[in-house]
Amino acid sequence: MRLSERFNEERKMSKKILIIEDSPTAGAIIKDILEGEGYEAFLAKNGKDGVKKAEQEKPDLVIADTLLPGIDGFEVCRQIREIQGSTTPKIIVMTGSVDAVDAVKARKAGADDYCVKTNNFSPLIEAVENLFKTG
Repeated sequence: MRLSERFNEERKMSKKILIIEDSPTAGAIIKDILEGEGYEAFLAKNGKDGVKKAEQEKPDLVIADTLLPGIDGFEVCRQIREIQGSTTPKIIVMTGSVDAVDAVKARKAGADDYCVKTNNFSPLIEAVENLFKTG
């Protein structure tokens, strides 16, 4: 392994990602993919637990589904931003809908990015990588 590759792997391993997803299957798949990419990933099964884990664990990034029991992903985003202030993690809101209105709602809620959930997780991985590159 070249030095630059080792540096990138060490950088990734130091990044914690919270996945807030109510589908156990989807959550496990996303977690496995992110861990395969070298990140430390952990799960919350609903919005309320996600906000609590974000406050306790201080992840570098939160990936929140929009349709969650209790509070939705948009509200999760708002609450994390409000509670954590300047130490807020990056946030990606993820949905199965291709409706552009959801993308606008995600940005207004304070999300850094928005992804459509499909069987191809490349856009999600790309969004994660881009957010970590930008700071």
